[in-house]
Amino acid sequence: MKRLWYAMNEWMYVAAVLTVAIGGFFVHSLSVSGAVATVFIGLAVAAGFSWKGLCLLGVFFVSSSFWSHFRHQQKQKLVEKVEKGAQRDYIQVLANGSIPAAISLLSLVFPSSLWQAMFIVSIAAANADTWASEIGSTSQQPPRLITTWKKVEPGTSGAVTLLGTFASFFGALVIAIASSQLWKDVPIFVVTIIGFLGSLFDTYFGAVWQAMYRCDVCGIETEKRAHCGKKTVRIKGVRFIDNNLVNWLSIACSSIVYFFVTKLQ
Repeated sequence: MKRLWYAMNEWMYVAAVLTVAIGGFFVHSLSVSGAVATVFIGLAVAAGFSWKGLCLLGVFFVSSSFWSHFRHQQKQKLVEKVEKGAQRDYIQVLANGSIPAAISLLSLVFPSSLWQAMFIVSIAAANADTWASEIGSTSQQPPRLITTWKKVEPGTSGAVTLLGTFASFFGALVIAIASSQLWKDVPIFVVTIIGFLGSLFDTYFGAVWQAMYRCDVCGIETEKRAHCGKKTVRIKGVRFIDNNLVNWLSIACSSIVYFFVTKLQ
């Protein structure tokens, strides 16, 4: 009987993950490759943290998808400048979900309550950064580069707005509160702060390391390696570091920070 119950649970997890991935594709939040990557991420999370992990992952996916489509027409102005769009492909899905998935699988091999907390923090960091980008890009105030505090164009990597900063904090807080409803003794304050810190990591890495290019045809500064039908010229940053890698690094750093904060206590 127990074996039958476990088998039913496994199929329920698979069905839930497939529903989210297919649904994400039909509402244009995921490309085909993004939906496939979502299935693998979801299955890894389900293996490590069962339905609770999937619920928290769902909070991130639903909220980030909502904000990605928020004021879509206004964000169209940024299409030529930023590399990513509202529809996520497999690289974007892996950039945000590969670390939570890896933590989930590690929890199976090396059981410890620490993995659960790191999983929550990684989701909080991903949510904080997504909310900051998607909501902050609608700000009426010009963003400022975090390293020099100079005003820059909307969509510039490494720039912040007051609206985006508040959105980042609340993005982390939402995950912290949601996780506290799923698990006992979740340190809401710590998760929120370190999740918010992940967004700051992302902003700093974007300002210092992320590659930016200039189109010699129209003169626009963009994250894209090709524009107006021609290759763009790199004007700053490291060539192989793009927005996706910056996202991945920021989530990794926030998870590592939580690990060391916990170990030093």
